Amino acid sequence: MTNWQDLDEMEALLSSAREVYRPTPFWSQSCIDISNEIRKQGLDNFRKLPINLDYFVPTYGHPGNSLRSEDLVNLKNLIENTMVAAPKASQLIENLLSGYTQAQSDFRTLLASDNTDIEPYLHNFSESVVGNPKEQFTFQQRTFSRSSLNYLLGLSLLKKYLNGFVPKVVLEIGGGFGSLGEILGSQKHLDTKYIDVDIPPMHFIAQYYLSQVFGEKNVKTANEFLDDEVISIEDLPAFTTLSSWQIQLLQGDVDLFVNFISFQEMEPFVVENYLNQVERLGAKWILLRNMREGKQIKSLESRGVENKTLSEDYITLLKKSYDLVNRNVIPFGFETVDGFHSELLLFRRRMSQ
Repeated sequence: MTNWQDLDEMEALLSSAREVYRPTPFWSQSCIDISNEIRKQGLDNFRKLPINLDYFVPTYGHPGNSLRSEDLVNLKNLIENTMVAAPKASQLIENLLSGYTQAQSDFRTLLASDNTDIEPYLHNFSESVVGNPKEQFTFQQRTFSRSSLNYLLGLSLLKKYLNGFVPKVVLEIGGGFGSLGEILGSQKHLDTKYIDVDIPPMHFIAQYYLSQVFGEKNVKTANEFLDDEVISIEDLPAFTTLSSWQIQLLQGDVDLFVNFISFQEMEPFVVENYLNQVERLGAKWILLRNMREGKQIKSLESRGVENKTLSEDYITLLKKSYDLVNRNVIPFGFETVDGFHSELLLFRRRMSQ
């Protein structure tokens, strides 16, 4: 049974937190809307709720492909009416519309890039169906979503530079519903710790997901630290979900910090504060994936940010202690049809730091 009082408590505390830990313009209203929707619908089907698909449950097909529902209906009607005698061509178009073709392309990139002899063993991963996802694809008897393939590609890039080092403590800010934690947790022999820091209700959703996949006893939640002045990383279990402001309570060392597709939705001063916290925790590696050109500016017609955070901003903010090891759009990131670049940036902490 979902304990909505836990979410009530964290939302109330967030409202009094410092500005750098509260939702920025892109997310401020969305947090309220998502919270209202999951309270109404429950969490059993959170991976198919329309509002979640628009924000933190990415898809290859609709709505991730930007086609409207009516466009898809019209296209499918056209295929059925004009290609009756051409099933192969019809299936080709259906694969494009559903996102199967793009998902298969990402899976092929993963197979071609990942060294299966080096930990973590990404080739063994298969995603759960917790949250009743609208979209998943199966390749070679393993199941993936766009979220898990995004992370797997990023980890495959990272592995090329680790030289045998395996991150044991992984910190993520803005972890969505917990895909990275699921991937790390599937490597049971590694004894990895995953810490997800996010605004409510997002960390609450990740808490639910990871608890369903790995068991509640293995997940420590933000509400369990409300009386703590210090959160010792050494004492944490395999999975921990924290509210944004609790990152400042963390004490200990981090091997790897990850942010995928959420720094771009924050204001620059918020990103700077988070990266200062990551540097304080001594992260040895930093793996980012965000839009090179930044998120669109907020307008009356569409949601957005007040000020963009660009790829060069991350590089500038980290240059004191970190070296940029790799920046990549193709094959590990993504270039949109209108020329924007979802770019991976990999940083290594200087040995002298």
